[in-house]
Amino acid sequence: MEKQILHIDVNNAFLSWTAVEMLKQGSHIDIREIPAIIGGDESKRSGIVLAKSMKAKECGIKTAETIYQAKIKCPGLQIYQSNFTIYKKYSNDLYHLLLQYTDKIERFSIDECFLDMTNYLMKDTLINKAKEIRKRVKEELGFTVNIGVAHNELLAKMASDFTKPDKIHTLYQEEIEKKMWPLPISELFMLGKKTVPKLLNLQIKTIGDLATADSKMLEKKFGKHGIMMWEYANGIDNSEVKYEKELPKGIGNSITLPENVSDIKKLEEILLALTEQVTYRLRKYNLLANTVNVQLRTKDFEDTSHQGKLLIPTSATKEIYQKAKGLLEEMYQKGRPIRLIGVRVDNLIGKEEQQLSLFKNEKNEKQEKLDQAIDTLKEKYGYNTITRAGKMNVSNMLKLKDIE
Repeated sequence: MEKQILHIDVNNAFLSWTAVEMLKQGSHIDIREIPAIIGGDESKRSGIVLAKSMKAKECGIKTAETIYQAKIKCPGLQIYQSNFTIYKKYSNDLYHLLLQYTDKIERFSIDECFLDMTNYLMKDTLINKAKEIRKRVKEELGFTVNIGVAHNELLAKMASDFTKPDKIHTLYQEEIEKKMWPLPISELFMLGKKTVPKLLNLQIKTIGDLATADSKMLEKKFGKHGIMMWEYANGIDNSEVKYEKELPKGIGNSITLPENVSDIKKLEEILLALTEQVTYRLRKYNLLANTVNVQLRTKDFEDTSHQGKLLIPTSATKEIYQKAKGLLEEMYQKGRPIRLIGVRVDNLIGKEEQQLSLFKNEKNEKQEKLDQAIDTLKEKYGYNTITRAGKMNVSNMLKLKDIE
């Protein structure tokens, strides 16, 4: 099976995270919009620039130069101290949001993650998931990310480094020659600074030059590293996303509809399809949900949400859908056009944590076993093999949805 990989890269992380925190604390200034830098001790001439705003960049300020030099270039420059406690908090917030999509996440650095989405797309597409993640990070966490979309880590990483900020780029095998080969050789992922001059001396100036060079010559001059460089230039990378399994705090799914929907019966059908995807992941984690939340967004971008507590913790699709459906009926205003609908489960516990309940009944246990049997068939024969009757009418709508 072809791998489905995303690379998430926070745009200007230290400055963005500082800006978001300041705004939360009541600041009326977004330092991303003024000449500003994140740096060390301003009183020391040896302090360096760790991050800079676009306005600061326009003044000619560069990362890693001294604050003293930066202030000469931009006398009105605003300087803010680095705070790794804040950076760690926002990095973790991002990580826990991404856990709602897959548990196979490699934290490549404090502001970068690789996601292996291979077995987590269900009936969605990788590009749609990228769009949804980018949108949610911006709206829920307050900062932006670039996302690379590809079939291996190397190409996903290279794609996320294309034009910024707040962009999604694909780099599939058939796009390498057009998108990657014209780049300077120094842009190739994992290529050391000491290696670049040596390649330039061989008249290898672009990634394309390296890709079409004689691999045996490269091996002779650079050893195994030469072969690796040649493979990377040709988009060859068989590495696996290295992850530590961590359970999500909540699991959700939403869809921006291809056209506004005003019929509550149609919304209920879409809600069932979303609930099935959410509960499928819930069971894969061997978790039970205590709370269900339903979100609606109107065509005028007004958001409303209702949540309710389940009688007993469950992963049963039928039980969670019934609660979600009730919440939808409570909050929906008849005839109002809806452009987005979402469902989420929270307050998750492991099955081993579940206490015996007087409300637990044989019917609920049978439903969970039925869901598990359906999950097994889906995993064996494909996610779309079995479709619940209530959602058959929306299968085509959800198959290739386009989340703006």
